[in-house]
Amino acid sequence: MFKFTSSEVRDLIIAFVVISLCFGIANTGRDINALMNLLPMIMVGVGLGFILHELGHKFVSMRYGYWAEFKLWPQGLLFALVTSFFGFVFAAPGAVYTYANYMTDEINGKISIAGPIVNILLALGFLLVATWVYPSAFYSGISVLIFIVCSLGYSINSFLAAFNLLPIGNLDGSKVLRWNIGIWIAIMAIAGIMTLLSMTMGVENIVRLITGF
Repeated sequence: MFKFTSSEVRDLIIAFVVISLCFGIANTGRDINALMNLLPMIMVGVGLGFILHELGHKFVSMRYGYWAEFKLWPQGLLFALVTSFFGFVFAAPGAVYTYANYMTDEINGKISIAGPIVNILLALGFLLVATWVYPSAFYSGISVLIFIVCSLGYSINSFLAAFNLLPIGNLDGSKVLRWNIGIWIAIMAIAGIMTLLSMTMGVENIVRLITGF
């Protein structure tokens, strides 16, 4: 059964708020007015991306019969805040800890890859909605707002997928790589290309390329 402890809910909320703030700072610098305007929209992408990423790990862990719980990493949260002022977010505010006496590399890899796959699917979902509303964004303020939210959602979630798949430290990528190098290469390539396109072309140009608009 999918259960949460009170401390887990608290840690998820704290991490969500601070990571949203970090992405806001990274995108707006020290412009407080821009930050306040952009933050609610960023929170949609980060909220879905971060929370569902962690729930992906938790769900797969519990499907295997393990107890899993998200725990905050204060040092990681502070580091994310510091790096955001340099235009980059080291997004490691905590992790889902799976409690097991023994776990194979395969199971650990499948648990670990669940989070990045959630982010990739969310990014594609945001891109789909952005593509759908783009034509009407030229004359509808609501469509413009939805397009901006979806653009941010695509950029943030593709980045979260690629970042977490890096094979360093205790990030998801290290565990996936130990399990299956072929799967790691394939998923990392997808996340990396999506992130690269977001950073070089921009979401609007991606949408224009898709729609020919």
